[in-house]
Amino acid sequence: MEQELFDQSHCDHCACGAGLDFDFSFAFQPVVDAQAGGVLAYEALVRGLNGEGALQVLDRVSRKNMYRFDQACRVKAVKLAAELGMDSRLCINFMPNAVYKAETCIQTTLAAAKQYEFDTSRLIFEFTEVENLTDTDHLIGIIDAYEEMGFSIALDDYGAGYSRMNLLTDTTPQFLKLDMSLIRDVEKHPRKQAVIEGILLTNYRLGIGTIAEGIETEAEYQWCRSAGIRYFQGYLLARPGFETLPAPYIPDEQ
Repeated sequence: MEQELFDQSHCDHCACGAGLDFDFSFAFQPVVDAQAGGVLAYEALVRGLNGEGALQVLDRVSRKNMYRFDQACRVKAVKLAAELGMDSRLCINFMPNAVYKAETCIQTTLAAAKQYEFDTSRLIFEFTEVENLTDTDHLIGIIDAYEEMGFSIALDDYGAGYSRMNLLTDTTPQFLKLDMSLIRDVEKHPRKQAVIEGILLTNYRLGIGTIAEGIETEAEYQWCRSAGIRYFQGYLLARPGFETLPAPYIPDEQ
């Protein structure tokens, strides 16, 4: 008989971060909808308890505690978003290698959303293209399962690291975030422009929303906006706010 992988006590155990010898919190950075003139979502970015950078927390994550860390991240992000009165969507980064079975590992998140009265349809799960996954089929299975549950998926850091075109041919994430290496000084680089234009055409054909991340200058923003990009994230718009929801600066509205 197959061993039961999930029960509520196991969920509660992971939700509180049991088994971790460190604690953490979050900063939030807005993803701006330039067309609507508002916030599409806030991305939850892990921080130390006093606002220390993400690396100080992530350096303490190992293969041994990865699952508990991933589960605790989801719960803490949902809880803090609810406490701050977030009414936009919430982007949560997840570690595909920490998810052994999508339907089981999502239970903690669902329980947290119910407890803190956060609508699960407003959750966007982000995974990064630069993570060296040992099993791409496993990731595709997670994406398919999450989409069946009504969650949105965002492919982060696209254009950097491990390129997997089959993620766009075998799945359809709702959003794709262009890596900041493509965005930096894009107005000066025709080759970057050509690459981005090709990605935008692909996304348009597949019905995927494009997010330009790492926007730092008005020139970068204006080029991307003129190219047809609707969603933006970066220091120009707003820096991450530690345990707050910063209001963004939207150039088109000035």
